[in-house]
Amino acid sequence: MRLAGLGGLVGLAGLVILAGLLASGCRQNMHNQPKVEPYRESDFFADGVASRPLPAGTVARGFLREDTAYYAGVDAGGQPVAAFPVPVTRDLLRRGQQRFNVFCSPCHDRAGTGRGMIVQRGYKQPSSYHIDRLRQAPVGYFYDVMTRGFGVMPSYAAQVTPEDRWAIVAYIRALQLSQNARLADLSPEERAKLQPSQGSASR
Repeated sequence: MRLAGLGGLVGLAGLVILAGLLASGCRQNMHNQPKVEPYRESDFFADGVASRPLPAGTVARGFLREDTAYYAGVDAGGQPVAAFPVPVTRDLLRRGQQRFNVFCSPCHDRAGTGRGMIVQRGYKQPSSYHIDRLRQAPVGYFYDVMTRGFGVMPSYAAQVTPEDRWAIVAYIRALQLSQNARLADLSPEERAKLQPSQGSASR
């Protein structure tokens, strides 16, 4: 029994040693594999360059190339863009309203006046979206504030995607328009819809 047990231990020890040798060999081979340094020449790729271009549409590519307006909210000179880099559609506004109510209304309230529930509990009140300064601010300003934060407001880049940030900006513009619209801004057809008909006025 003792000899059989000893033989089993010797066999087990041999397997452990063999596994260790194989593992060390693998590690040695891995460390000795050829590699290239960034921006160095390489004969592995057809163009001879070790560093590969980023896929189109990635965030990093957007910041470095043509999509700074979409991903950063700024133009080539670093100034907030005045025009939306995406089409403003009814669906975009609906998405913006939904995201605004989730992420923004706790502080800004649903009308954008800055008297949300968190503010009523003692948090610093943000400016109303309806003051002249923010009504005249370019759309890229709001996108930048959501991306990088401002004052006591933290960045929401981790919680809100670029697409949803633009949707929220579009909805903020809709809120501003709803609180400051003038009858003269409407078309004759739209004004007619708001005015009571002669029949209802006579009753």
